[in-house]
Amino acid sequence: MDTAEFVVVANRLPVDRVVGEHGEEIWRTSPGGLVAALEPVMQNVDGAWVGWAGQADLELEPFVEDGIRLIPIVLSEEEVAEYYEGFANDTIWPLYHDVIAPPQYHREWWDAYVTVNRRFAEAAAAVVAEHGTVWVHDYQLQLVPEMVRALRPDVTIGYFHHIPFPAHGLYAQLPWRDQVLRGLLGADVIGFQRAQDAVNFLTAVRRRLQHEVKGSIVTVPGESRSRPVLAKAFPISIDTSPYLELIEKPEVRARAAEIRESLGNPKRILLGVDRLDYTKGIRHRIKAYGELLAEGRLHVEDVTLIQVASPSRERVDAYVHLRDEIELAVSRINGDTDTMGHSAIRYLHQGFPREEMVALYLAADVMLVTALRDGMNLVAKEYIATRADNRGVLVLSEFTGAADELRRAVRVNPHDIEGLKDAIMAAVEMTPGEQGRRMRPLRKRVLEHDVNAWSSSFIKALAEVHARHA
Repeated sequence: MDTAEFVVVANRLPVDRVVGEHGEEIWRTSPGGLVAALEPVMQNVDGAWVGWAGQADLELEPFVEDGIRLIPIVLSEEEVAEYYEGFANDTIWPLYHDVIAPPQYHREWWDAYVTVNRRFAEAAAAVVAEHGTVWVHDYQLQLVPEMVRALRPDVTIGYFHHIPFPAHGLYAQLPWRDQVLRGLLGADVIGFQRAQDAVNFLTAVRRRLQHEVKGSIVTVPGESRSRPVLAKAFPISIDTSPYLELIEKPEVRARAAEIRESLGNPKRILLGVDRLDYTKGIRHRIKAYGELLAEGRLHVEDVTLIQVASPSRERVDAYVHLRDEIELAVSRINGDTDTMGHSAIRYLHQGFPREEMVALYLAADVMLVTALRDGMNLVAKEYIATRADNRGVLVLSEFTGAADELRRAVRVNPHDIEGLKDAIMAAVEMTPGEQGRRMRPLRKRVLEHDVNAWSSSFIKALAEVHARHA
């Protein structure tokens, strides 16, 4: 097998397998922030991407798609259930998101997590060139850095954590807490979305493993000599160029006008765009909006909320219950307030291509990002990128990574329903002048600190480690 200087390891490949109308196999670029973030990087290096193709028991040889060498990992049906739906998404995800839903701890799930992480690590170790670089991504693969180091001590290893890292009081609940910390410390550079996430991780390392921690550096003891590990925030961003191109297209602008027209040309359109997930605060947003209508502070003829909730983890019980709750709440509000010509909430349980999303962003006067806990939230940045006229208002939860950067947004605590209602009213009633004063610095931040700036800063940190190794 040909080796690669730069290897990305992520739970999913950057492409999805689709069967065409004549039964042929087609690979399409996956939606999602990680793929959008890394694709430009992979085009410019001698790289390979290790990941799962998204279907159980699908055995594929390595292949090249869109100029990127792809190394598929096979997962059995049982491993999908235990490693992915189980440990990753029913243990780690809720624990790391402040236990909004209770985490489940099952030893067989942990065993599957270890087995699958080893499979990813072995694939990466086999494909990376001598003294090359491996960049591991996210909570599904927290053990991979240590495993790759054991197999390939010559390589430089990075790890980026895309979701929050919890405070020690929560993290300490995890039965395998020390094993996960050691797994992560196999990396030379560990990146987090927020400075607080890095602090939480460093606190856990100091308290659980008693390693020396000075500033952002952990000293990891070794058999022959100790090894420094850098753990700090590298807030992720978006590739702004496709958004800037799409907002100039006449057909996209026409579609935005068509969306307003189809809703009865309300004075204000509010927009929520989320994966259907209990961390996103969709219930809180809908509750606040419903109360504003019930109290007469908003009127259905004047304001419409579009809520896009793309399907997510539909076999995990917590997500099934969440969908039922949200759809019941939407039905009640619409039943109480709709007229023949106007609907309070247009609820869309589906995903949309980027062109349609940009049209929605252009149509929306107010973007509601009310996550209860979110590593970053790239939707907030996507909305800002489309606001070339410096109009529009971002209502942003202070519990998102984006809140650290996007300081001129209308910040909210989504648990405070009265405060959330007041923030929505402030956004709806905001003057064009005030919108501009807020949006201009927001756009400057997003356009200057794009995905290329993010990846460059992380790769620069890795290169500095690599130079020390050489």
